[in-house]
Amino acid sequence: MKKIMLVFGTRPEAIKMCPLVKELKERKSFQTLVCVTGQHREMLHQVLDAFSVVPDFDLDIMKDKQNLFDITTNILEKIKAVLEDVKPDIVLVHGDTSTTFVTALACFYLHIPVGHVEAGLRTYNLDSPWPEEFNRQAVSIISKYNFCPTVLSKQNLLNEGKNPTTLYVTGNTAIDALKTTVRENYQNENLDWARGSRLIMLTAHRRENIGKPMEHMFKAIKRIVDEYEDVKVIYPIHMNPVVREIANRILGNESRVRIIEPLEVVDFHNFLARSYMILTDSGGIQEEAPSLGKPVLVMRDTTERPEGIKAGTLKLVGTEEENIYKNFKLLLDDEKEYAKMSKAQNPYGDGTACKQIADILEKNIGEKK
Repeated sequence: MKKIMLVFGTRPEAIKMCPLVKELKERKSFQTLVCVTGQHREMLHQVLDAFSVVPDFDLDIMKDKQNLFDITTNILEKIKAVLEDVKPDIVLVHGDTSTTFVTALACFYLHIPVGHVEAGLRTYNLDSPWPEEFNRQAVSIISKYNFCPTVLSKQNLLNEGKNPTTLYVTGNTAIDALKTTVRENYQNENLDWARGSRLIMLTAHRRENIGKPMEHMFKAIKRIVDEYEDVKVIYPIHMNPVVREIANRILGNESRVRIIEPLEVVDFHNFLARSYMILTDSGGIQEEAPSLGKPVLVMRDTTERPEGIKAGTLKLVGTEEENIYKNFKLLLDDEKEYAKMSKAQNPYGDGTACKQIADILEKNIGEKK
């Protein structure tokens, strides 16, 4: 029986990998094992619990005020023993985190094939997002199986000279996750607070935005809630203390803004489903929101998900206060503009990505009869 090991360490990775874990565990061709690095701690385990996924290995690297040097060296040192013990036939990693890059590097050193879920996303700007753009480009050099969410992400890899026989367009596993998490009868006291208002979901945490860009974001949002009495904002805030300081300083006294602790995945997806629109500097939300019919303003200067912009579900608004304010205001005032974005077709798949990936692995590394 072939051994597949999935390695991930952050909350966003877990949301997109747990549905794949469940799918692979149903396949009798494989022994499926899960290793988590603990790059995120509490937020990671919230997702594992929500999907009832129990890791076989936990590297437990999380420590206070860890930096990229700590994360990289700790994972590299600890994962070697796991890989040498298990001897997997393939290791699956996801996206663009430090966990993803370091795990792929360790597999390369040990001659273990790598499968890259959500392969081929690019901005071609190593500073944005940082360090994620480097991470995903580096993994693409190593990976033997590239599971691309869209035709465009596949084309990026073709343009880089990757072997076409290693590239598969599967859709994004984020859409698979939504099928199990969004519930019709969901209730929450924060949603009760927002009832009767246009609820805006906000996420902001990206490293390159910390400082003045984040201040600009929050000031634009403050202007809107001061101006529109029917708008309320819920902000599940990141653990980063610097992000918390900026948010509390600018938005902390706003009666129509609720800054809350990070949400578990089921809660978060249901909040998104009941929102009017979303402001974010995140990546995954750019894929999830179109499935829910929610316009997204992306508060970044670049995005590795241009398919959403082309489809009309996303709008890149940068980090300047005035531009965020104007585009936010436009969607609140202009019903046609809002309808155009909310009804655009989702370019990120039909919710069968996990099945497609499992089928490909079964065909390529499964036991031959």
